[in-house]
Amino acid sequence: MKLEQGQIWKKGDEYIRIVEWARMSIEYKLMKNPASKVGTVHRTTKKEFCRLLKGAVEIVPEKAATPEADTTPTHP
Repeated sequence: MKLEQGQIWKKGDEYIRIVEWARMSIEYKLMKNPASKVGTVHRTTKKEFCRLLKGAVEIVPEKAATPEADTTPTHP
């Protein structure tokens, strides 16, 4: 598992967003709704944070469609 700043994880009915990623610690926000960005901020060690994420699912943001990704032919 690779942790990065800004990642959002879903565990049960709560969302966990990494606010600040440092060498030995993680600052994260615990939220009920990731869109509202309202929640409580916590700081813990990376080891404890990984234990917290056990059973959680990473929420991957959808990428916007780009013209280069469209492979449909332009001529019939």
